[in-house]
Amino acid sequence: MSKKHPIISVTGSSGAGTTTVKSTFDQIFRREGIRPVSIEGDAFHRYNRADMKTQLETRLAAGDATFSHFSYEANELEKLQEVFRSYGETGTGETRHYIHDEAESARHKTPPGHFTDWKPFEEGSDLLFYEGLHGAVVNEDVDLAALADLKIGVVPVINLEWIQKIHRDKASRGYSTEAVTDVILRRMHAYVHCICPQFSQTDINFQRVPVVDTSNPFIARWIPTADESLVVIRFKNPRGIDFPYLNSMIHDSWMTRANSLVIPGGKMDLAMQLIFTPMILRLVSESKRA
Repeated sequence: MSKKHPIISVTGSSGAGTTTVKSTFDQIFRREGIRPVSIEGDAFHRYNRADMKTQLETRLAAGDATFSHFSYEANELEKLQEVFRSYGETGTGETRHYIHDEAESARHKTPPGHFTDWKPFEEGSDLLFYEGLHGAVVNEDVDLAALADLKIGVVPVINLEWIQKIHRDKASRGYSTEAVTDVILRRMHAYVHCICPQFSQTDINFQRVPVVDTSNPFIARWIPTADESLVVIRFKNPRGIDFPYLNSMIHDSWMTRANSLVIPGGKMDLAMQLIFTPMILRLVSESKRA
């Protein structure tokens, strides 16, 4: 953690909704005149699309059906830790982009399934913002949680997460339901051992819970809407959180535990604005004083 160069890390698995959370943070940054450096977890995958396919085939032939992008060894976590540490100490670092589709390919002049070159951060940023799969990993090789000043978990209940992933991958990547199901099954081991433990390290977790039937996510025709959901917000350390203020500002919210607030799903953006704006301003103010 660094007073002078703060780091915010948003962590969630594929289909969790971290991209939506990033949009909320972008709104706060624009409104408050804060200059972030944003990095994506996909930039720290170890393999491009073709090499990942080869790795999957090789490991499957050797009897390992659990290797996936969720796995530690499929990612450059030591490199990500180096970037976190470099930014925290000096406000510098570098990143790249993983190109998912033709639209991104046209923007970055790089073929889909490949990475752009590593490039240094622009100077003069106020904070580093990470969004991806592994922003709070603690294992034998890295301790990313210790380097981030604010860690946020985005964790829908598992059936909802699967529904969101199935619909996204079918719509934007052309996958069949069967193909997405195979990916979900292959990732389950790493989901349990690499993704879930991070949510004990995060400072605040947002868990969306649908209030409609999602018993069989593999045949769901629609993603439950925000108004068909509740969001459980868990604070690791509730000290300093003004719960009466949040309850008064977020209509129909209530507390279930001393550190947990439940809100209507449609109020998630409002809740994030109310919770994170003062936290971000405090981090930036302390960094400028430092």
